[in-house]
Amino acid sequence: MSRIETTFTQLKNQNKSALVTYIMAGDPDPATSARLLDGLALQGADIIELGMPFTDPMADGPTIQAANLRALTEGMNLHKILDMVRDFRTRNHETPLVLMGYFNPIYIYGCEKFARDAGEAGVDGLLLVDLPPEEDGEIKNHLKENGIDLIRLITPTSTGERLKTLTKDASGFLYYVSIAGVTGTASINIADVVPRLQDIHKTTNLPVAVGFGIRTREDARQVAAIADGVVIGSAFVTIVEKTIKEQCVNEVLREVSGYKAALS
Repeated sequence: MSRIETTFTQLKNQNKSALVTYIMAGDPDPATSARLLDGLALQGADIIELGMPFTDPMADGPTIQAANLRALTEGMNLHKILDMVRDFRTRNHETPLVLMGYFNPIYIYGCEKFARDAGEAGVDGLLLVDLPPEEDGEIKNHLKENGIDLIRLITPTSTGERLKTLTKDASGFLYYVSIAGVTGTASINIADVVPRLQDIHKTTNLPVAVGFGIRTREDARQVAAIADGVVIGSAFVTIVEKTIKEQCVNEVLREVSGYKAALS
């Protein structure tokens, strides 16, 4: 089994939900984000999403937009992200890593080359927020050939035939966006999420992780009771933004530990 499948299977056997954490690669600088990456796994992150900085992050709110700009200013790019993953894999062979972002940098890198290099580096999954299934033929097969899961976003408006289309070639897990809007701008409504997860599970056996709008540990606890995974991103990125570099790693990891406890 893949690292992602193994993780969800083990947690399901323990009746637990996965803590999926997000940070932006290169934020606040490459060295600090590499320390964060190591620390997230040590503090109990079950799956780590590593943001790929992009100049036009249209699905993200102000917090993660600012993280994109900080990382780009520090010179972060796909080559350096894959180097970060390779370095991480010299110390950690178990924690799944998912690259999350936008298609343009991968298109410029070259889809076949990216899939090969990412697979060799130790990437487990790819989530492209701006690439619909009708347009992913250029990269989909390359990912499969290199053992990388294609993870798709499901939104509150993804119903009926659209839901079937989105789940058809997905693998690893599905990322359910709990609110209509961008990251970090609204709070989750658990009552709205429950029936949507039920609909998704009628269509696919893939695990479903819920993100967007999870602003507190209590939110996370409630989501963990109904979903296979809980995605926390903006909360950690906010700490990076508001804390001096020398302290942000410890502050983020303290918050990760708190969320992990809330899911236990």
